[in-house]
Amino acid sequence: MNRDTMIEQLKSHESLWDFIIIGGGATGLGSAVEAAARGYSALLLEQGDFAQGTSSRSTKLIHGGVRYLQQGNISLVLEALHERGLLIKNAPHLVHNQSFIVPNYEWWEGPFYGIGMKLYDMLAGKLGLGPSKWLSKEEVLEHIPTLEPAGLCGGVIYYDGQFDDARLAVNLAQTAVDQGALVINYMKVTDLLKSNNFCCGVIAKDMESAEEYKINARAVINATGVFTDSVRHIDDPDCNEIIAPSQGVHLILDKSFLPGQSAIMVPHTDDGRVLFAVPWRDRIIVGTTDTPIKEISLEPHPLDEEIDFLLTHAARYLTKDPTASDVLSVFAGIRPLVKSMESENTAELSRDHSLIISPSGLISITGGKWTTYRRMAEDTINQAAIIAGLDERACPTKNLRIHGWIKNVNTINSYPSYGSDSFALQKMIEDKPELKQPIHPNLPYTFAEITWAVRHEMACTVEDVLARRTRALILDAKASIESAPATAKIMAKELRRNRKWQKKQIESFTKTAKGYLLY
Repeated sequence: MNRDTMIEQLKSHESLWDFIIIGGGATGLGSAVEAAARGYSALLLEQGDFAQGTSSRSTKLIHGGVRYLQQGNISLVLEALHERGLLIKNAPHLVHNQSFIVPNYEWWEGPFYGIGMKLYDMLAGKLGLGPSKWLSKEEVLEHIPTLEPAGLCGGVIYYDGQFDDARLAVNLAQTAVDQGALVINYMKVTDLLKSNNFCCGVIAKDMESAEEYKINARAVINATGVFTDSVRHIDDPDCNEIIAPSQGVHLILDKSFLPGQSAIMVPHTDDGRVLFAVPWRDRIIVGTTDTPIKEISLEPHPLDEEIDFLLTHAARYLTKDPTASDVLSVFAGIRPLVKSMESENTAELSRDHSLIISPSGLISITGGKWTTYRRMAEDTINQAAIIAGLDERACPTKNLRIHGWIKNVNTINSYPSYGSDSFALQKMIEDKPELKQPIHPNLPYTFAEITWAVRHEMACTVEDVLARRTRALILDAKASIESAPATAKIMAKELRRNRKWQKKQIESFTKTAKGYLLY
């Protein structure tokens, strides 16, 4: 997957595209895979990098949604659990089973949550990941020795899915290309083309070369997440806004705060959200908040009260109380929640996806969550085919293996997140052993991964590599800043860039990464 090749293919494409998809997050990439797998011609355009926004800033969970079960949204839980099962089968190199424990500090919590988790198991059916069960206080502390023991009555253990969101996004882009789609990052859609008031294409600007393109299609899909209304306003300046943006913040702590393999799940916090403390990449993710916001940006910043909220709640449940100086990285993401006339609390707004067709035929898909991205894409392409006047074709993605799929992940000794690509990555290191050098003592990444990201994963900037192709920025923001010069040097060689480019990249990334530090 090479950006220069994609640009050349775009220039040489003479026929009408079936679909132009705006947005390179989970939903847009899923839609590109869905369209291409059905044999339609699809072009995806992303203004920044793949998953640069919300789709790389999740809690890293593929789950049915315990909170939705509490709310009585059984249909959403059923759909999500089904999709969870499909994703574990289709991307086993990135999605795996994770045990969660709900600690009980009141006598009634054991039977209450125990019954709830049995219902969760039942809804998952044959795609379940393991039976839930009640644990004694002693058993809970065996799983989580750093859990606060005072007042602990026991707990309930259950199983859900965990993944690497940005890596899955890259693999979805590769899958779309494998199926025949074209996907281009740093290609911003600046306007929509219309014929007889019908949306028939886009004007897009290459953010790397500044070249402008007019591209025609039978249908245009707006899959821009939190920027959904921005594209809808290009189509119709008077349209009503449908997005109620909500910010979620996560803290990254050292593994010593939660040793072992099990995660903690607290079903109800002060703001009504579920709180997670989850082992991930030899770190601990603590999250999340749900804060209504007014301004939307690609790089949102956490509020002081959000950080205090997470530190306070983590201290309630952990014997080792985290402080701001313990936080290795903090990141914020914005959820594209669909507005509700009945609720002012974003924790209560629906995560169900919404599909909106404008009078001009612009198709907007928004809402939802990572777990249900494939179903969202299926619904979107079903509708888009009708708008485009194309023949109906069956959905093939329920059993479509995602790029990197490998039968036995345990056979991969190095670079397991790359799945089947890990063997080519390893061969590259054998040919050039110096690529095995770590980019930083506190990070689990090597120079080889930087080189691979540029050659095969369309990484254009230092941020692309350190934030999304690897997860260095999230795992340890300070270490990632210290890794930037070496990363820029390797990238410059691959991309044939000069020292001025390196200096600019280092400065840009450092400025961004400082927003992930608390001290």
